[in-house]
Amino acid sequence: MIEIIPVTGIGDVRPGDDLAGLIATAAPWLADGDVLVVTSKVVSKAEGRLVPVPVDGPEREAARAAILAGETARTVARRGSVRIVQTHHGFVMAGAGIDASNVDRAHLVLLPENPDASARALRKALRERHRRDVAVLVSDTMGRPWRTGLTDVALGAAGLAPVRDYRGERDAYGNELSITQMAVVDELCAAADLVKNKADQVPVAVVRGLAVTGTPDGPGACALVRDPAHDLFATGTAEAFADGQRAVAVLSDVDIAAGPVDAAALSRALDLVASPFLTLLAAGERDKVRDECPDLPGGELVLAAAPPDRAFAAGVDLHRLRAALAAQGLATAWRDVHPAQVTVPAGALTLGLLAIGLPG
Repeated sequence: MIEIIPVTGIGDVRPGDDLAGLIATAAPWLADGDVLVVTSKVVSKAEGRLVPVPVDGPEREAARAAILAGETARTVARRGSVRIVQTHHGFVMAGAGIDASNVDRAHLVLLPENPDASARALRKALRERHRRDVAVLVSDTMGRPWRTGLTDVALGAAGLAPVRDYRGERDAYGNELSITQMAVVDELCAAADLVKNKADQVPVAVVRGLAVTGTPDGPGACALVRDPAHDLFATGTAEAFADGQRAVAVLSDVDIAAGPVDAAALSRALDLVASPFLTLLAAGERDKVRDECPDLPGGELVLAAAPPDRAFAAGVDLHRLRAALAAQGLATAWRDVHPAQVTVPAGALTLGLLAIGLPG
């Protein structure tokens, strides 16, 4: 059986306070083997991770933006004033975890500089000065992609393995587990938050029943930060947009399959660009051109033709079309050819052909 017990009476924590002493005084019943879950804010306050800011007005927002920039390793997503960023710790959080709640208006609270080190230091102080052998988790609130609502997770951990790895074991039906890794420290932080009432200033809870004693500090919660090489969602919106712009700025030399092209996808791209200088060749004309130029790749061909004084505008539209086609998963290749089989509007010059197909 597992119990979750709130620790009340800690009060407001200030820079330089002895957090281990405050907890030991408020929870004299703390026992060996308990898991102590401490909100990161009180850890940050004790460690002096407070930044002065104006109390209101545009100066306050400007100061907060500057602080956010300093705490940000990269921006993952943004919408309006909301910024989802990756901190220098590797955590992906709204606003880099910077907090204005439960602190006076003249300050903002930053995350602990090294939450795992904070957890280890607090655990050591409780063990050496107060004779309590406990595990320590430093928690904070996070949102989850594709899920409404917040939950607490572990930013720092000491004395408890952060992950229960079931890979290689078998389930009740004899199936070998190949993926399952349970984030135990996150589950404990979420459970502990059920008894930590932020409005009533209850920043600490104890999870009892796991019998965690005599264990090493372990790798810490940093082990839960996913390796970018295994992150299918590592690219943020701004980065993905920039990558797309860079990709379409370079003429592609990739192999293009000769199979059929999704007509609907091609139509969407052409409708989006709506250029008077780009014409999708009809099937008969396309086949005649391929007979004349057998090395043209892809399944479809778009003619680029424009009056001499509009050639630049045609080139702009051509690159817009390449970007729109790339967004539909279609590859393109430019060929500076002038086949005799194509009909060119009066006064226009053939600039070339854009070959379209699936990536080879």
